Amino acid sequence: MIKPVGSQCNMRCAYCYYLPVNISGGKIMTEETLEVMIKNYLSNCGETASFVWHGGEPTLCGIPFFEKAVELQKKYRRDGQQIWNNLQTNGLLLDDKWCSFLKENSFDVGISIDGTEAVHDHFRKDVGGNATYKRIRENILRLKTFGIRPDLLCTVNSETEKRPLEVYETLRDLGTGWIQFIPVLNKDEDLSVRPESVGIEEYGDFLATIFNRWLYHDLGKVNVQLFIEMINTIAGGSPTLCWLQETCGQVPVIEADGNVYSCDHFVREENLIGNVDTSFDTVMEVPLQKDFGDMKRTGLTNKCLSCQFRKLCNGGCPKDRILVNERGEKGQYYYCESLKTLFRVAVPRIEELIELDRKRMPREEIMKALLRNENSMWQGKGRNDLCPCGSGRKAKNCCWNRRP
Repeated sequence: MIKPVGSQCNMRCAYCYYLPVNISGGKIMTEETLEVMIKNYLSNCGETASFVWHGGEPTLCGIPFFEKAVELQKKYRRDGQQIWNNLQTNGLLLDDKWCSFLKENSFDVGISIDGTEAVHDHFRKDVGGNATYKRIRENILRLKTFGIRPDLLCTVNSETEKRPLEVYETLRDLGTGWIQFIPVLNKDEDLSVRPESVGIEEYGDFLATIFNRWLYHDLGKVNVQLFIEMINTIAGGSPTLCWLQETCGQVPVIEADGNVYSCDHFVREENLIGNVDTSFDTVMEVPLQKDFGDMKRTGLTNKCLSCQFRKLCNGGCPKDRILVNERGEKGQYYYCESLKTLFRVAVPRIEELIELDRKRMPREEIMKALLRNENSMWQGKGRNDLCPCGSGRKAKNCCWNRRP
């Protein structure tokens, strides 16, 4: 992951955790640093080289910067080496010239948009304090006219948590085919949770509510990242998202000044592991980075180790392991119970889905079969009966409002 402008941005999202981390001093990556980075990385990686251009807001570099990056990638790539570029952007600067460049050079694009206009504009203002939703939505549609279907990144915060279906359906109807939901968990220095963060119960309800709508109506039409990851893992694969994997540390971040840090959530002096001048193989093998990655596994609580859903989340992201659980263990993932709410609802249905898919049943028929099975579970169940999801709670306090 590369932050060519560091944390500089043309927006002032109220929940942003990048903006205060101005470790590069407001610099833009120089052409010299860019060349050293690309040459070094391509000489050390395998057949596929991934460049994720992040920020701050990377488009502030301008198109000429990325034209130079592509030129250098072509110069230093080895025979047979595939290069993948991904631009993570807020979308404000994406005019026709940008879209033409991204299309011509086969960039994948991720755009941050928080669902509906009212929810988005509550937190996501530009530097002048102005609303941004309409401009970003227009540029998502602009990308589509150029044949680019961007991934949509939606934060789940204290506003989006209130309108799960409205947020999901608005994003779905943009027709890009891929949605990511990212929980906002902002903490003060004493680890107290800030008010813009999504609540534990609310996040679980948000995910489970959207899962039911997606599974019974949109399966095969739109991909929701977390749900696809769950299907892949339950089917016998391994998670591809770092925060779901058993260990982490495979996605270091390169700041504008060329320094390399353990992770984009750990851009601080104690996680400085090298510089672009250092061999990337060497950087990834330094004891600090190895320990950082292994800590995700070795730092699990006993509650996590004994959890039936452990393989689906592996204890969550280490940056959010801030709770003391009911056993008195420190380092519990903050959204553990949120994910359990989703897993209890989703895992049995995903297991059915995989079985039906192996029988080569068409997706429309799979959705109908899953819906029939879901409705049969609720037959004869009242509000005060135990919820069929297995939570041990009464239906009215659990999945009652999420019935199909």
